Amino acid sequence: MARTVYIFDTTLRDGEQAPGCSMNLREKIEVARRLEKLKVDVMEAGFPASSPGDLEAVKAIAEIVKDSAVAGLCRSLEKDIDAAREALASAVQPRVHLFLATSPIHLEYKLKMMPDQVLERAEASVKYARKFCSDIEFSAEDAFRSDPGFVCRVFGAAIAAGASTVNFPDTVGYAMPEEFGNRIRYIKEHTPGMDKARLSVHCHNDLGLAVANSLAAIQNGADQVECTINGLGERAGNASLEEIVMSLRVRKDLFDADTQIDTTQIYAVSRLVSQVTGVKVQPNKAVVGENAFAHEAGIHQHGVLVNRSTYEIMTPESIGIPKNRMVLGKHSGRHAFEERLRELGLPAEGPILERVFAQFKDLADKKKAVSDRDIEALVMGAAAAVPETWKLDHWAVNTGSALGASGVIRLQDRDGQTKKLVTLGDGPIHAIFLAINHIIKKDPELELYEIGAITGDASAQGETMVKIGWNGRHWNGRGISTDIIESSIKAYLSAINAMEWELSVGGTAMQEDAVRGGV
Repeated sequence: MARTVYIFDTTLRDGEQAPGCSMNLREKIEVARRLEKLKVDVMEAGFPASSPGDLEAVKAIAEIVKDSAVAGLCRSLEKDIDAAREALASAVQPRVHLFLATSPIHLEYKLKMMPDQVLERAEASVKYARKFCSDIEFSAEDAFRSDPGFVCRVFGAAIAAGASTVNFPDTVGYAMPEEFGNRIRYIKEHTPGMDKARLSVHCHNDLGLAVANSLAAIQNGADQVECTINGLGERAGNASLEEIVMSLRVRKDLFDADTQIDTTQIYAVSRLVSQVTGVKVQPNKAVVGENAFAHEAGIHQHGVLVNRSTYEIMTPESIGIPKNRMVLGKHSGRHAFEERLRELGLPAEGPILERVFAQFKDLADKKKAVSDRDIEALVMGAAAAVPETWKLDHWAVNTGSALGASGVIRLQDRDGQTKKLVTLGDGPIHAIFLAINHIIKKDPELELYEIGAITGDASAQGETMVKIGWNGRHWNGRGISTDIIESSIKAYLSAINAMEWELSVGGTAMQEDAVRGGV
């Protein structure tokens, strides 16, 4: 019988630490719900001591997630552990994730500690955390560049103090698969008390080998892998959850190991994470890229038509890629729409369902047929939306090759009052965005502006992604419409509203540089 490999997802912590990938509280909660539906064993919800906003986000996720363990990252400091205790108080399955560097370069330049001091700190922090939580994970930051014998000593001390999981990270993505696998075997065989704890790995992708190293670790006895959706993370990212899970599922003959992940949820959660972070999945990305199941060469097309296994080692359905079953249009009723949502695994109820159905009917009046991708975009936009400080009421542009451009925008504030402005700009988008800035009395920097199409047909909705920055903080926005200027306005207002909401109520503040980091 195949052994079970545990999946520790850190999209909400390590993934969100990637530059420009911060999420607001509602987005974090929606991603957490999807990760729970994906059946991850553990989700790392954040770094509670890094900021009040992160503490509140971990607390909110701990309150709603029941079927997965919820972890909070901590330095091996009592104040960090106290913050995690507060954040995880209501979790059904809380986990405290402690980390402390063990490599010579980290000890000399970052920690300024001697090896024996690290050993004592590791043991003391685990004992302190055990006072309120039975599930403790200890990570030796930069473990691969550490002396293996010293890591075994530290792990042995942590296990003796009560750690139920010890994590061996390749923090800087330096290892090669064969040597990483050999190192895992060494740790497994030489750590005192290793039979009383799980051995985890956390691989970064600086040389493009995070997934390969994780799989090599599994072959050599690793019990848990730490990974993120779409491989998000610091620098070049982390090991990709979907690639690890599908590698084990497709090659059971080689690994004799599998996970408890519901693979039919992979595509939906990949799309959601892409939407809320504003980071698009590259077309040739393994498993979830747009081209992952596309065949253009004639010989490939012929083979797939005869037998899909000629060129496909897994099916689109196995990862939950939606397939059209019936045409939805302006004459479709609520029952058919709700049934499609269930088929696609898209959660929508109450006010969100009402809003999405109204948007669907409006879209159906503009398009002959509404695709699954259209519906997916509507639900994801509605589920992750923040309160509207500013709402689009009316817009118009006037542009031409010899005229320049002017934009007219009328916005409604939260009190129902409307404000209108006409502005000149270098182009229609520039003019409209300038007008919005004048109305809100802020001038955020536009850091990213991208337009794409949700589907390939002539009546496709335009999908615009923007990132804005203001006073050292950053927000993502997304808008969809059959008109690309309107989708641009909606995306910009989405980012503006996220900014206004976080500045007014705290939201999820960026993690402070002084305490950001981890494994």
